[in-house]
Amino acid sequence: MTAAAPDTVAALLGIRTWVAFDVDGEGRVLAGHDALGSTQLVEIAADGTRTPLTDLPGRCSGRYLPGRRQVVVQHDQGGDELMQLSLLDLSAERSAPAGLDDLTPVVTDPAYMHVLQDVDRATLTYSTNRRNGVDMDVVVRDLETGAETVVFDGGGYVAAVAVSADRRSAAVTRLSMRPASTVVDLVGPGAVGDGGITDPDELAAHHHVAWASGDEALIMASNTGREFTAVWRVGRDGEDWTELVADEAHDLACWVSPDGASMVVGTLVDGAMDLALHDADGTLRHRLDTGVRGIPDVVWSADSTRFVVSLSAPTEPGAVLLVDAAEGTARTVASSAAEVEPDLAGTLTSPTVHRVPTPDGEQVPCFVYAPPAGADPRLAGAAVLHVHGGPESAAEQTFHPVIQALAATGFTVLVPNVRGSRGYGKRWISLDDVDLRLDSVEDLRSLHSWLPELGLDPDRAALWGGSYGGYMVLAGVAMQPDLWAAGVDIVGISSLVTFLENTSDYRRAAREREYGSLEKDREFLVKASPITYLDQVVAPLFVIHGANDPRVPLSEAEQIKAALDGKGVPCELRVYHDEGHGLAKRANKLDAYPAALDFLRSHLGR
Repeated sequence: MTAAAPDTVAALLGIRTWVAFDVDGEGRVLAGHDALGSTQLVEIAADGTRTPLTDLPGRCSGRYLPGRRQVVVQHDQGGDELMQLSLLDLSAERSAPAGLDDLTPVVTDPAYMHVLQDVDRATLTYSTNRRNGVDMDVVVRDLETGAETVVFDGGGYVAAVAVSADRRSAAVTRLSMRPASTVVDLVGPGAVGDGGITDPDELAAHHHVAWASGDEALIMASNTGREFTAVWRVGRDGEDWTELVADEAHDLACWVSPDGASMVVGTLVDGAMDLALHDADGTLRHRLDTGVRGIPDVVWSADSTRFVVSLSAPTEPGAVLLVDAAEGTARTVASSAAEVEPDLAGTLTSPTVHRVPTPDGEQVPCFVYAPPAGADPRLAGAAVLHVHGGPESAAEQTFHPVIQALAATGFTVLVPNVRGSRGYGKRWISLDDVDLRLDSVEDLRSLHSWLPELGLDPDRAALWGGSYGGYMVLAGVAMQPDLWAAGVDIVGISSLVTFLENTSDYRRAAREREYGSLEKDREFLVKASPITYLDQVVAPLFVIHGANDPRVPLSEAEQIKAALDGKGVPCELRVYHDEGHGLAKRANKLDAYPAALDFLRSHLGR
């Protein structure tokens, strides 16, 4: 590598990023920024003034209380995902950002998770598993009296809650027992029958659920009865489904204004999303120019006059845009790319998009990041396959510091959406369910076979992945030992059996719907577990894990490390005791990732 390359890699991994959590009626934005080492709250005033609000031990998020100068802060401990809810008074004068002692606890019990779902001036709505550690109830808390009312206790994993404008009803979205599917229940006055709005037995996902004007119906993105997700209006009784916006070749997302009069619709095309503002009946009002194509998130102000967009793209680590709902005009209030030194910004690269053929006639979508001119010539032809987590997730065209660092180091980086990934229709996301799991692993073989098409050396190819991607790394080196020269496994699953036995209780049922159940599918779970093929592993591994991981327990990393040590296969394990499912703190990233890049360089260089 050139002499400056190690500094460049560290700088890429250390880029500060912005994200937006809320916007109030005065145009103030509640943002997140990681200048302090993990995501902390920052308020951006209408005139652009930035005020750091928190300095907590770990990352946090928050929402404004409408009509108050207060923020509900959601925070955990060391990445354990057991969220606690506290109040931060913005009217109090402080000489420094607030620490834990400056917050007023509201919902606290460190043994359980409490996820903020909705706020208004007088109440907050949250989901929690404190009843039995497994099922999530939905609770409304009066902020003045502290009185709480459980409004939903139907069991299961609650993904989202939308409260009606009159605060009397709620639409609860939870995972169904079908893979890649959710169900929507209505609670409160007017609920019909058992409150089910959608069919729990249908293979269909419903998300971004919101209330139409007057609380007379729901608006949601759903792929019910169709291949790609459309935007629908649905009656309170679950009848009268009316398609508002659709695209026959792409999935849509929607964000509805609190008054139900407007909605932002996103069209997902090969990992990037285009936004448009629509009327409530689906009529197009404005196409939105965000300046760069990537993946956005949208939050409306409580008065529906404006919304804030968080945007991440390969060359934009994090932008925050404030949009006037009436005019459709966007103003950038924060941009990570604008704050990066020009020379460093010049190293950021966007991918090319490809389809990789498989022996059974499928085509795997894949993004390819090429190394820049002047990269280390010893790595020319070396490839790293970066596999996303999930599995019901996706590789998208966002800023990913590790991918950028790998490319800047000199590797060609392939980022596939193997079968089972979302964003390519209902059929594709279902092609790895339960006993089809190994078909997804076989996609790695097809990607490896395709490397010569890019002029890459098949003998110098490695795998990198986190969570489910970590499982794919371990499965690749164990089941395809002749293909992969090395692997970097981050919070990955080494045994589907021990993973399901030891994951957090509230996650087990949700994971079994994708991987198979311990009771019914144990034989296949053993067959699909990387550790079953331990005797075949010859590739060296670099393993990263957080000690507080509630999803994939540390024991998954420890058992593969112990097994490979006993076999004499090189395996370095780095455990971070203040992290959970992945690395959230910059100091830990700067310790782990450069070392992992050095590991790959040593095994793939020539």
